[in-house]
Amino acid sequence: MGKIIAIANQKGGVGKTTTSVNLAASLGVLEKKVLLIDADPQANATSGLGIDVEAVEVGSYQLLEHSVQAKAAIIKTDSPNLDLIPAHIDLVAIEIELVDQENRESMLKEAVKDIKDDYDYILIDCAPSLGLLTLNALTAADSVLIPIQCEYFALEGLGKLLNTIKSVQKIHNPELDIEGLLLTMYDSRLRLSNQVVDEVKKHFSEMVFKTIIQRNVRLSEAPSYGESIITYDAGSKGANNYLSLAEELITKNK
Repeated sequence: MGKIIAIANQKGGVGKTTTSVNLAASLGVLEKKVLLIDADPQANATSGLGIDVEAVEVGSYQLLEHSVQAKAAIIKTDSPNLDLIPAHIDLVAIEIELVDQENRESMLKEAVKDIKDDYDYILIDCAPSLGLLTLNALTAADSVLIPIQCEYFALEGLGKLLNTIKSVQKIHNPELDIEGLLLTMYDSRLRLSNQVVDEVKKHFSEMVFKTIIQRNVRLSEAPSYGESIITYDAGSKGANNYLSLAEELITKNK
């Protein structure tokens, strides 16, 4: 039985897509069968895996519209054991189109239920907002992983996200769990980074992943080559961090 994990935070620039792509690739390398669903109109997870976004004809937009079966939207990637449901800029329109639909929050859940058992993990890269797209991801997911950058406004907006998760649990998805908080963009030389780590651990102790994603130049270069950090530079600090996160996730879900 596959586990669906939404990677969400309405703040932009916290490392959601970086985490979605590299965690998915790391799980694949560790011999788990993984599907990544790009549910962000910016389609960065799609281009970050070397797929030409302009050429995408069937993807998460058609999936949410229910105009195709999930299987028809899946494409193989060059990364071992990793499949992708890509996104296209079209996805911007979906929120408006779904507004009048019945059960509009459950469109993604309905669409993926047939393929859930085909994978060990299905990761959903969410848009940086708390709109209908993210709501669909949270309704479809078993759990949510929240990246938090080690910077000044790190905890700003987290309360809002946790409230959204609570209301999704209450109304749409009582089974929704918090997989964990992931600290990203950590720079050990900065006092601020260390303060944020202490602060987050103080407030959320058990919920915080042991693995911390450090700032790493190779990590920011990889997407421009359309590769995950695992294929771009397997020996880098970024690759080690994400492999360690994948191992932690697998252990946690045994």
